[in-house]
Amino acid sequence: MIAFDYTIQDPLGLHARPAGKFVKSAQECSSKVSVTLGGKTVDAKRLFGVMSLCAKKSDDITVQVEGEKEASDSENLKKVCEETL
Repeated sequence: MIAFDYTIQDPLGLHARPAGKFVKSAQECSSKVSVTLGGKTVDAKRLFGVMSLCAKKSDDITVQVEGEKEASDSENLKKVCEETL
């Protein structure tokens, strides 16, 4: 399993558009992907799960990637976070 932390930069937090882009990228991964914030962990491939975290600007989320291609999937998701969140 590979995990990385990311601090939300978007002034509006993790709202629908960036969450949708992140979920779409997670769905393209063959690995299992989850996101944790404040002790709550959700499936990163489910939009309502990600939205239910109610992540605000400056919140730290942890993205966990587990599977055969976890290294490449993790790098791709990290890039998506930096570009959209």
